[in-house]
Amino acid sequence: MALPHSSTFLFFCFCIILASGVTKPANAKNFTLVNQCKETIWPAIITDGGNFHGEGFTLESGQTAFYNAPNGWSGRIWGRTGCSFDKNGNGTCQTGSCGTSINCTSAGSLPVSIAEFTLGDDIDYYDVSLVDGFNLPIVVKPGGGKGNCSIAGCDGDLRQNCSSDLEVKNNGKVVGCRSACDAFNTDEYCCRGAYKDPVSCLPTNFSKSFKQVCPAASSYAYDDRVSIITCSASDYLVAFCASRNNTICTYQDQKFVCNSTSEGFKAISQSWRSWMLALPLASLLQFFL
Repeated sequence: MALPHSSTFLFFCFCIILASGVTKPANAKNFTLVNQCKETIWPAIITDGGNFHGEGFTLESGQTAFYNAPNGWSGRIWGRTGCSFDKNGNGTCQTGSCGTSINCTSAGSLPVSIAEFTLGDDIDYYDVSLVDGFNLPIVVKPGGGKGNCSIAGCDGDLRQNCSSDLEVKNNGKVVGCRSACDAFNTDEYCCRGAYKDPVSCLPTNFSKSFKQVCPAASSYAYDDRVSIITCSASDYLVAFCASRNNTICTYQDQKFVCNSTSEGFKAISQSWRSWMLALPLASLLQFFL
């Protein structure tokens, strides 16, 4: 699902609360996010066609977070690193910034690894895209699905094997790996001009190096022809700093269960948020306590 593809999608709101035990509404897909990184990350989400309106939150090492998305939702999920936000939620990140606040107001700044989803009634499409570069390993794993339903993402950390021409450093440490298009801005690397179609825009040495570390991810603009996965699942796992063969979560009893993790925030859909806001204060207190 690499750029320059575009679609019209339903609006999706993402709300983070300190609650648990809320069941997902009918016709919704349940997402589990887990941070297997050694450090805190700040996941971000935007809805395609939503003017880059999005949400973000803190996810400490070992924590999980949950949210529901309705059928018809299409959007992107990624992790931000090296962030510093004040008490009002204003700040910056070393990689993946989507504005100057914890809630996104723009697309993720490059380089950034992205998990992309388009959810349907009968079939979903998903992939991990490195077309905009790499900042964290991401794995997408479906649960309880029918169809292809293979695992998308990486088998390693590209920051450890990034070409010196593509490295992004902070205080001498490699924090990201730029795409060749972003680094050199040529027609050949950006699949434009004489290279604007999949016949003439072919893998380069740089995109091949991305593919070696992340064989089940899109490495350049037209690579999504073989990297997009189709599945009809009710649950999806998005694991940061995991590999396709090493996630700490298993699918049991129609949900993902993650070992050696603490539960972070509970994210719920806009329809449930509206229902909660309509409750009397006493009922809300009973709900959260």
